[in-house]
Amino acid sequence: MSVSTHMLARETMAFVLAGGRGSRLKELTDIRAKPAVYFGGKTRIIDFALSNAVNSGIRRIGVATQYKAHSLIRHLQRGWSFFRAERNESLDILPASQRVNERDWYLGTADAVTQNIDIIEGYAPKYVLILAGDHIYKQDYSLLLKQHVETGAEVTVGCIEVPREEASAFGVMAVDDSDRILEFVEKPENPPAMPGDDTRALASMGIYVFETQLLIKILREDAFSDRSEHDFGKDIIPALVAAGNAYAHPFSRSCVKSSQEQVPYWRDVGTIDAFWQANIDLTDFQPELDLYDQSWPIWTYSELTPPAKFIHDEHDRRGMAVSSMVAGGCIISGSQLNRCLLHTGVRANSYSELTGVVALPNVHIGRGARLTNVVIDRSVQIPEGLVVGDDAKLDTARFRRSENGICLITRSMIDALDQ
Repeated sequence: MSVSTHMLARETMAFVLAGGRGSRLKELTDIRAKPAVYFGGKTRIIDFALSNAVNSGIRRIGVATQYKAHSLIRHLQRGWSFFRAERNESLDILPASQRVNERDWYLGTADAVTQNIDIIEGYAPKYVLILAGDHIYKQDYSLLLKQHVETGAEVTVGCIEVPREEASAFGVMAVDDSDRILEFVEKPENPPAMPGDDTRALASMGIYVFETQLLIKILREDAFSDRSEHDFGKDIIPALVAAGNAYAHPFSRSCVKSSQEQVPYWRDVGTIDAFWQANIDLTDFQPELDLYDQSWPIWTYSELTPPAKFIHDEHDRRGMAVSSMVAGGCIISGSQLNRCLLHTGVRANSYSELTGVVALPNVHIGRGARLTNVVIDRSVQIPEGLVVGDDAKLDTARFRRSENGICLITRSMIDALDQ
């Protein structure tokens, strides 16, 4: 990192929007917000945005929480408490707490920042970086800040290239050859194409850079507008685009790739299918996302656990795993795993067969269970002999089965089997 980008990072406060439920993850977010959902064996989804900030040199961070925030807050307290005030570092947890008045929680993404303007002013950063806390990617934000300053933009929007047929799920930008945003449309039916490529569109990543004083001015004006939904994508960004000084920053310019990564990696794991696929993809021989890159570590809360253990070596009762990731504290006791990802403390008992299983922490899998293409929520006890993945009709009656045939299994679903 050059001196100029380092200084920009030190003058910036990252504000992470982490209050969303993530309803498309169904029962997986019944007890936790989407940013707090486990991912990749050890981490939570929010760890990627926070790690990007720290690795980029940003040491002032605020995290706005709202929906069922206890799990997220506990994770932040345990895993992200290493900031030191004497080094001008901080991580503030900012729950929706009716701080502005006694009526309103966070009304939208912009309002979540508005209600914490006093916190931002207290630190007096020169720039504010707004981040979504629910995506999986590695990015050097200092390069985004550098472009913002060099262009003199009022706002710079981080964006990714997506096929036009998929762009209707995002906020989409039309830009000119200098990256100036000409139009910003939220979830359009006919997304504008990229310059020179009719097949692709630029979609917002939910990342925005502002000069602090300008942002505060804009937010205070928006707060008094009865016609506003107080949302960055719906209100703030379109207004700045109309004023003519908003710029796009393509993710490809600042994505972080190790020697093992071939293409820029960004995922919204917002559905059961996408969540399962992104986790299972990590078991590939050379996955698109390299979690082993020590030059850009993904920080998290690391529990003190013993190493994973594989036991028994008998016919049909052999503890083994092929093309799988197994976290600390797991015991594979006479169970066979193929292309599975097990989080901390999972116990798989004898004669069970697991294929395409994503198991969150402390799952217990009973003897003789046979599970194929499932996501198992934390601390679920899988009964002995349970078979999932063979009978689509039966699976649908008992569990949450996705369009692509992935079954989500939660504790309440298992409890209902005995009724």
